[in-house]
Amino acid sequence: MLTRRRFSFALCALSLIPVGALANSDTLTAEGAFSRLQSGELILIDIRTPAEWQETGVAEGAWLLDMREPDFGRWIMTVLERNPNHQVAVICRSGNRSGRLMGLFAQNGINGTLDVTEGMLGGPRGKGWIPSGLPTVSAQTAFKAMPKNLTAK
Repeated sequence: MLTRRRFSFALCALSLIPVGALANSDTLTAEGAFSRLQSGELILIDIRTPAEWQETGVAEGAWLLDMREPDFGRWIMTVLERNPNHQVAVICRSGNRSGRLMGLFAQNGINGTLDVTEGMLGGPRGKGWIPSGLPTVSAQTAFKAMPKNLTAK
């Protein structure tokens, strides 16, 4: 069984794993994520840093969980546990960090999460949230709208 402590430890090891080794995850386009987010069936988690959130804005409706924070493993597990009727997707800048996280999920038997592989800015895996013209909000607006108990309505 995956414990929060073990997950947090494994999360620290992410930077050692090449992204290409983690290509077996379920993926979602930015447009697909937006559509499912709007319908209420998806929780989108932006795992970038606060500086990145400030620089580019955040996908409208996304929850902010900085992947570098020591409590990230506990937070992400809480989201998954408290929201069994919602699918969870993760997004980063260009798909590298989210791909690594998906690999960690797979290694620990966590299924059903999705990777928005093109990220916020796009890259080789797709156009990206912002270049696609999808709505963004400020980091402050996103943080205020995020449920503090990490439970979707």
